[in-house]
Amino acid sequence: MTPTLFYGVPQGCSLASIIALEWLGAPYALSRIEMLEHPWPAAFARINPQNLTPAYVTAEGQLLSESMAILLHLAAQKGHQLGYPQGSPEHDRLNQTLAYLATDFFAAFAPLWAAYEMATDPPRQEALRDWGRPQVAKGCAHLDRLLAEREWIDGGSKKTVADAYLAAVARWAEYHGVLRVEDYPHLAAHLAKLRADPAVVFADAIERQRPTTSSGGFQGHVALDDVVAQLPA
Repeated sequence: MTPTLFYGVPQGCSLASIIALEWLGAPYALSRIEMLEHPWPAAFARINPQNLTPAYVTAEGQLLSESMAILLHLAAQKGHQLGYPQGSPEHDRLNQTLAYLATDFFAAFAPLWAAYEMATDPPRQEALRDWGRPQVAKGCAHLDRLLAEREWIDGGSKKTVADAYLAAVARWAEYHGVLRVEDYPHLAAHLAKLRADPAVVFADAIERQRPTTSSGGFQGHVALDDVVAQLPA
């Protein structure tokens, strides 16, 4: 079967996996999940019982969930095109960077996402934004310091899945309007470089349902039920 990524909108961190798949260039399909529509399709529990995106189905029908697991799976493909051999110092550095982005930096936005769902309670919403703002600023300052001396976020000589994840999550700072990324010049320059990348342009257009052309191996969108029907019994 064609490897298939289930991605969530709006603003899902699954954007990172779309970017990585485009960079990889191997054939893949996408299946869209509207995260704000409840309940989610019952069949999706067959893909991920936790009802979370991203989720990925390999060519062999193996089910993967969690961005970090999916991205590291992709990083090992095609001669470690988007990563490094297991056990190498470069692999350890990539793991460290990706782990920071997927835990501390991701978690900094949790109060802001909670506030996002509290439009009917402005005082509580603002309190959550006040709580989240310094956490996001701390994360951006850390990334800005790293990028002052690095071409790519993991410190290597090539783009990796960590850059894909950074592109997906760092955009939330401006989405929630809690700070100006321009105040972190090295981070801002890196994000501008990523936003100009054809894979990032493509992934953003996919999320927004705008016309776009793949520079990778995109085979089109597939229905959830069609993917489930192909899974091993």
